[in-house]
Amino acid sequence: MGGKYRVTGNTYPRMRRPRHRRKLILSAIAAVAALGLVGWGTLQLIDVFTGGDKQANAAERAKACPSPTAAAPVKALPRPAAIKVNIYNATPRSGLAKAAADELKKRGFAIGKVDNAPAAYDKKVSGTGLLLGAPAATNGSFTVLATQLPGAVQRTDTRRTADVDLIIGTKFKTFSSPAAAASALTALTKPAPAPSSC
Repeated sequence: MGGKYRVTGNTYPRMRRPRHRRKLILSAIAAVAALGLVGWGTLQLIDVFTGGDKQANAAERAKACPSPTAAAPVKALPRPAAIKVNIYNATPRSGLAKAAADELKKRGFAIGKVDNAPAAYDKKVSGTGLLLGAPAATNGSFTVLATQLPGAVQRTDTRRTADVDLIIGTKFKTFSSPAAAASALTALTKPAPAPSSC
């Protein structure tokens, strides 16, 4: 180029803006923060894949978790031979009370009266059966007899004797099998310990 725009001398004009210190400092801080985040993320991944400090966590849980306690002892239930059962038929089917009495006798129960249900219950028991007895029977005789006839309704009356009435309802088909009844009775006398909440 000629004229007044002719370049002379050994120096050339600068083609870039001068660097500012502020930008350099901000860039350095951003780089340090990014490296810190990458390092922290790496440590977290290592903890996830290696399980972290499992022994410390297990020790803390062991201290906080109470030891499992055994289930409360169950009151001794009467033997079938000690339970006197009166059997009444509240269904239209004839001979049902006698058949039920024979079956319960085979299973060791003492049999009392065997007859049709009184007018207050005749054809008015819609379930499988109704157990009727003194209030003391609820935690003893009813519990044992209910293992033979699951689903039977339990009611108390004002009697003072220890005998129990079994009033057969319209949905009655058969007693539970001896094995199932024995298993249910065992579960009542030896309940499993309460599960731990930890």
